[in-house]
Amino acid sequence: MSAVVVVVGEGLLADRVCAELSSQYKIVRHTDFEEEVPEVTDLVLVLHDSWNPSVHQKAEEVLRSPGIPWLRGFVSFGQGVIGPLVRPSTPGCSQCADMRHLMAGRDRKEMWELQQKLVEYGGMSSDAWASRTGLLQMAYLLEAEAQRVLQGSLAHSEERVFLINLKTMESSWHFILPDSLCPVCSSLPNDSSTLAQITLKPSPKISTNIYRCRPLEELKKVLSKDYLDQRTGCLNGKMYDFAPPFADVMVNLPLFTADEGTAGRTHSYAISELTAILEGLERSCGISPRGKRTVVYDSYHNLKDQALNPIKVGVHEKGQYEQPNFPFEPFNPDRSMNWVWGYSFLQERPILVPELLAYYSLGCGDGFVYETSNGCALGGSLEEAIFYGILEVVERDAFLMTWYGQLPLPRLDPYSANNQELSLMVDRVRAVAGYDLYLYNATMENGIPSVWAMAKNSKRKGMNIICAAGAHPDPVRAVKSAVHELAGMMLTLDEKLEANKEEFMRMLKDSSLVQKMDDHGMLYGLPQAQERLEFLLDENRPLRTFAEEFKREAKHEDLSDDLEDILQVFRRLNLDVIVVDQSTTETMRNGLYCVKVLIPGMLPMTFGHHLTRVTGLERVLKVPMELGYTKQPLTFEQLNPHPHPFP
Repeated sequence: MSAVVVVVGEGLLADRVCAELSSQYKIVRHTDFEEEVPEVTDLVLVLHDSWNPSVHQKAEEVLRSPGIPWLRGFVSFGQGVIGPLVRPSTPGCSQCADMRHLMAGRDRKEMWELQQKLVEYGGMSSDAWASRTGLLQMAYLLEAEAQRVLQGSLAHSEERVFLINLKTMESSWHFILPDSLCPVCSSLPNDSSTLAQITLKPSPKISTNIYRCRPLEELKKVLSKDYLDQRTGCLNGKMYDFAPPFADVMVNLPLFTADEGTAGRTHSYAISELTAILEGLERSCGISPRGKRTVVYDSYHNLKDQALNPIKVGVHEKGQYEQPNFPFEPFNPDRSMNWVWGYSFLQERPILVPELLAYYSLGCGDGFVYETSNGCALGGSLEEAIFYGILEVVERDAFLMTWYGQLPLPRLDPYSANNQELSLMVDRVRAVAGYDLYLYNATMENGIPSVWAMAKNSKRKGMNIICAAGAHPDPVRAVKSAVHELAGMMLTLDEKLEANKEEFMRMLKDSSLVQKMDDHGMLYGLPQAQERLEFLLDENRPLRTFAEEFKREAKHEDLSDDLEDILQVFRRLNLDVIVVDQSTTETMRNGLYCVKVLIPGMLPMTFGHHLTRVTGLERVLKVPMELGYTKQPLTFEQLNPHPHPFP
């Protein structure tokens, strides 16, 4: 008995495909989904010479319940689109494809608005670029693809779409990553305390000296294929920057109203590209909940027995909230808001965390603080993600503690590390970019090696000073990470500094003008700002060796053991480590975990001088004395009043 194929649609494309398939299969022809699809249907083809998104939405609605596979072909603004093959029992559908294609485009906002109008008022009657030749080419491809599906062969359109330029006939296949927020094919679990429970499991390291559990060689097979595509990727572009002294690659994360770049900086462009993709995935996970559905909406007053007190993570001071047009309101324990479940390692139980603290962009305009991606990390295991999330919190906290307290950190001799790669990095930065590197031991009371790295320009032009930070149980790795960050800004910001020097001079005189992330680093590109860093640049202090400043770290074969060592440090300090799992179906398909780490009491990095957060964080006053930098605790009035130089 021949297979039954239902063709829904009108036009040359539908006519041609019907004619070709009718000799082998039973063809049922419908103009729309008002007519009932036969129960015994092997494949539905939805074919139009134009774009009618409401028909595709209707197909999802009608065919999902009976589980009938279907394939579409249509024309949109001179572009033929075939696929993806939709199998209702598996994630990935036409709506995922439309969203990926729309978001990867340059005019995504306008196309979204057009799509909504077409859904409401009906599709385009015809497409001016839908030539007979182009439609015949699409028909041949659709016929061949239908044959593969009906014969049980692997279809090219499984999780992919075929795009063809109907003017030039240029064509290509593109992967469609199922969208975790798709209203049609995704079913996110409700967030719960059970899902938030964390029990550390073994996570063997690549080697004793490499603090990763999965080699990039293993991941490179899937990273570009699944995530980076100019036409349909959740990351839609890359750029190699040849100006910095080391390999620098930028990858673009398309957001609805803007684009956001994420960088990979290593000694290899191939590895930098992979790390940039991982950074992009991490940023995507941290924007909003995509792995679980938020279900708790209540006030802290009602939830305090099982919730984090938001004051403990630091808030803005009263005067900031009173500023005209300040985007946030003081924390109100009686005000209801969204909460997500995290896990407290100090209390060893799940704990509720304000959603706006767990996902950084949610704080803008509707909350009590400004929260960034501070503490977000991606890893090849949950343990690896937590490990690096903690290190980022430590790194930024050490930087801000140094800045606010103007701590005269011990300066390190980079050559004393006896590490050839680091020595060559220092020499290359000086020879290629013209910068001298100043490295300082910024380790705080937690004992986790942290460094403040500063690049000082030896040339007459360009950025004068660039700052960065690093933290890692291996201090040499912390330094290398910071140097790579510094190098990524060398020679790339000089033109921006020269073109906007007057604007940055105004920021030097009026700190309230430092409003954006870039402003912080650019401000200290001015030679006139150097005096604010003299507490570090004092040349009279002797250089210290790595052996003098850092204890030899205990090395384990399992990353979970390294993580447990760090957690034990914070338990002794009575500082909680709270982890919110941000992983999504997009990352979990390749075993990649993403987390947000909060350590109440430690300083959160903020950008925009008006958004500084130190109220409620008494540790910034006490630790300088505990470490011997001051003879008595500081007061808030004594803290450095200038914008920090973290880029």
